[in-house]
Amino acid sequence: MGYESFKSPFTWRYGSDRMRRIFSEIYYRALWRRVWAALAEAQAEYGLISREELDDIKSKMGAENIDIERALEIEREIKHDLMAELRSYSEQCPIGGGKLHWGATSADIEDNADIIRMREAMGIVVERLLDCLEALSGLISRYMDLPCLGWTHLQPAEPMTLGYRFANYAQDLILDLGLIDYLMAEVLKGKGIKGAVGSSASFAAILSGRGRPEDMERRAIERLGIRCFPVSSQTYPRKVDFLVLTALASIAQSAHKFGMDLRHFQSPPIGELQEPFSERQVGSSAMPFKRNPIKAERMCSLARYVSALPKVAWDNAACTIFERTLDDSANRRVIIPEAFLAIDECLGLYSEILNGLIVNEGGIERNLRRFGPWAGLERVLMKLVERGMGRQEAHERLRIHSQRAWEAVRDGLENPLPDLLKGDEEISRRLRPEEIEELLDARAYVGDCRDRCLNFLSHLKGVLRAHNRGAG
Repeated sequence: MGYESFKSPFTWRYGSDRMRRIFSEIYYRALWRRVWAALAEAQAEYGLISREELDDIKSKMGAENIDIERALEIEREIKHDLMAELRSYSEQCPIGGGKLHWGATSADIEDNADIIRMREAMGIVVERLLDCLEALSGLISRYMDLPCLGWTHLQPAEPMTLGYRFANYAQDLILDLGLIDYLMAEVLKGKGIKGAVGSSASFAAILSGRGRPEDMERRAIERLGIRCFPVSSQTYPRKVDFLVLTALASIAQSAHKFGMDLRHFQSPPIGELQEPFSERQVGSSAMPFKRNPIKAERMCSLARYVSALPKVAWDNAACTIFERTLDDSANRRVIIPEAFLAIDECLGLYSEILNGLIVNEGGIERNLRRFGPWAGLERVLMKLVERGMGRQEAHERLRIHSQRAWEAVRDGLENPLPDLLKGDEEISRRLRPEEIEELLDARAYVGDCRDRCLNFLSHLKGVLRAHNRGAG
């Protein structure tokens, strides 16, 4: 399959080779064979399959034995992909092939393989999250004392520290990591081996008093390294897919928030942060000077796509009629792999940006100097009242001077607020010039940002240690 036909960007452009391998057709079919072999091993323990038959089955279960062309040839005739692979597998096992899939239904094979894939994919997502958290830990430590302007409603607000802002991004990712931990512990479980409608009737008939179907199921599932739901219909609960995609969408939201902020901070009027830009990188085909935040934009674009996918999984779960309908099958081939691949790409970009992030301290200082004095007006107001000026009079004087200062800043001038206050006779009678400068210095009005950064870092390092990562 070359480039003459449509090829998904996730096939070659977005996502890592590791993630693509997990959702490859070869690996998926290898997992089917692994499930078939696990079932055969469990059945052999009850004397249903001989040692010779089992050895034959296991000898051909590896990915190297998969013959896609043969399976597709069979599928063109029978119109059933799993049965086509089963027949191809059986042809390769002349001794034991006739016992493959004995008592099972398609979802006994596919659904358990899906859970194995998703658990492995989640492992990569967790690694990516931890990479980002380690990078953020370093940024929080480095910049916990660097004052910067806070922004609300895209307008200058009170100051904070840059490290404290980074802590907020990290906190989002810790919440996402907690969701993934919950999914891995409680949600990502297979259907098990329960037959056509989950009743295990076929296996009860096969065992015919030799044992309980649920014990045989347990033995098979343990070989796969997963757990299964105690009850199911023909499939595992499709709510699982919805919860998985919702968690991935939550990660997408965190990545989008950071990316959107960075794109604003990189704009020259603010000019405080910039994503890495390589020496030979081209910013625009028309404007050679451009340094566009393309990594953050790509991250936001893919995150927006992931945010739309839980709705499809919701419909799949909500519209499953009785024990099974097949109207989820086609879209699940798309939404599950692409959600994981998109998040893989998003978090890779997130980590890359963090590790190469350019902090323009000159731009941060410029914005503090230009907009910061307004943040000190509350302190000026409190001090004027303390020195005998009526609160309402003080508020009105400060309001008038603030509006004049805004007009000057709007026209591109330096913020004249300190000089305006010093020139007010009533204010200057109560506050010395150096007091006014001190009260308006936004850098001294960052509250307990440092202490909160230190406390948060302690928590973050605990999270990293719990996931077998260094303390950063």
